[in-house]
Amino acid sequence: MSSRDSILAAVLKNQPPISALPDISMFKVPESDLRGKYIDMFNEIGGFAYAVESMDDIKSRIKAGFDTEKRVISTLPALSDISEFCSSSVDPHSFEDVELAIIEGRLAVAENGAVWLTEEVMGQRIIPYISQHLAVIVRESDIVSTMHDAYARIASEDYGFGGFIGGPSKTADIEQALVLGAHGPLSMTVYIIK
Repeated sequence: MSSRDSILAAVLKNQPPISALPDISMFKVPESDLRGKYIDMFNEIGGFAYAVESMDDIKSRIKAGFDTEKRVISTLPALSDISEFCSSSVDPHSFEDVELAIIEGRLAVAENGAVWLTEEVMGQRIIPYISQHLAVIVRESDIVSTMHDAYARIASEDYGFGGFIGGPSKTADIEQALVLGAHGPLSMTVYIIK
């Protein structure tokens, strides 16, 4: 047995007893008007969130709000007339010039404005982080109240890579000045569709 294996075996042998998770029901938040709460929170953290009626409404807003003469990609076939399809088999380095990426979110969290994205909806892991602007489409029925609800919902999902993204990339570490796009998109827009 190698020293690595003996160390891992010792760690496995000396695990603390399994204990029940704490009861978090006291943190339950009333789920009235989750769409309104999400939109208010997301706009407050520097993003743009809109309630939309259809994919045509989304297309109109994208044409009005973004430079569609530059490279626009999407993983959604319904947007093929305004974007290039983002394939998972393409070299990730080829996405260095993406102006706008449009992807579908798995769920959204009203308490903090986050959206849950998995590799399945990203096309490639790099897409939500390398594009200049990010647009995410979320169904109204996929908005949950709190992160507790979000984790309960994704606990049984099978995904290889996923992450919560809450608004455009920003930092205020340097001289207490807010910098947008420091390590990700300059802007993030969420379209909530019924």
